[in-house]
Amino acid sequence: MDHATRSVEEAPWRVVDRPQRFRFGAIVGAISVAAIVSLIALASSAGGATGSLGNDRPVSTPSIFAPVSTPAFAIRDLSYFVLGICAVIFVVVAALLTYSIIRFRRRRGEDEREPPQVYGSNQIELAWTVVPVLIVFVLFLATARYIFGIEGHAPPSQALQVTVVGHQWWWEIRYPDLGIVTANELHVPARDPANPSPTFLTLESADVIHSFWVPQLAGKMDVIPNKTNRTWIDPHTPGLYVGQCAEFCGVQHAWMLLRVIVHPTDEFAAWVAEQQAPAVDDRVARTGRDVFRSVACINCHTVRGTTANGIFGPDLTHLMSRSTLGAGVAANTPEHLRAWIEHPAGLKPGALMPAMQLSRHELDQLVAYLLTLR
Repeated sequence: MDHATRSVEEAPWRVVDRPQRFRFGAIVGAISVAAIVSLIALASSAGGATGSLGNDRPVSTPSIFAPVSTPAFAIRDLSYFVLGICAVIFVVVAALLTYSIIRFRRRRGEDEREPPQVYGSNQIELAWTVVPVLIVFVLFLATARYIFGIEGHAPPSQALQVTVVGHQWWWEIRYPDLGIVTANELHVPARDPANPSPTFLTLESADVIHSFWVPQLAGKMDVIPNKTNRTWIDPHTPGLYVGQCAEFCGVQHAWMLLRVIVHPTDEFAAWVAEQQAPAVDDRVARTGRDVFRSVACINCHTVRGTTANGIFGPDLTHLMSRSTLGAGVAANTPEHLRAWIEHPAGLKPGALMPAMQLSRHELDQLVAYLLTLR
């Protein structure tokens, strides 16, 4: 045996055991910090910052713990159930670990012999095998029940049917029964207890995998090319709720936002009537309309009532009725609209819309025309 090995073995126990005690302390400290951080995050997400629809702000910060729709209520209840079980497991494990560290720690004056070891205890082995299996089984059954309860729900005859198509990087919203096509803003009626009319969503993709997620209204649902997925929402409270593409889909994934505006029944009927109307034909802006028809805009965009019938970009028939441009990248103001047309990549790098090579005068005319599309 060499000198270094002999020195370590002959050293006092307090020196040899110090790293082990430090590791135990680090483990307990890490568990405590993780628990505190988790509780803070849970409390902050459950609270949410309040806002108002009138100020064009969400009713509250997006959170699964602040649901306003029937499927979202079910998801929140399941989340509480799972978190409750996990919290009990954490408390039991942390308590046993803390008890073991304190009760069986090495004390001064004790010899260096290893304490008695227990091997082959059928009771202990059964306990740490059967109990986790039962817990997983309970979680599996509870989750399966909620999944089938949400996804297996059949649409009633009066349900609103909406098709949502994910593009890089914006959302196309179609109302096939109403003849309406819009972009990045989903308008739906609030729940009417006397005449329930939930909104059933058909989800499709035009290019890559996306994911539809509005936390306060429903769970995440993937939007996959060549596959149709379905989900539904049944919001109880009017207001503005924000969502996000939850599957990485390219360089502008973070700016593929979605706004869901929940209207009282009468306001939704008024919105439908406005959207079904043809595009405004303002005589003052006809020169701008001619510019629009003479450049590449009509190859990608549609303006109902004109020769523009493109399908690759958003429908612009009621462009100025929307609150944002580029799926939430900028507020829909004349200044941002002009900047978007002149140089889309300046607002949204990687955007597939090309920059319009227009003179200053043509750009002024085109913007003036688009501002009339309300």
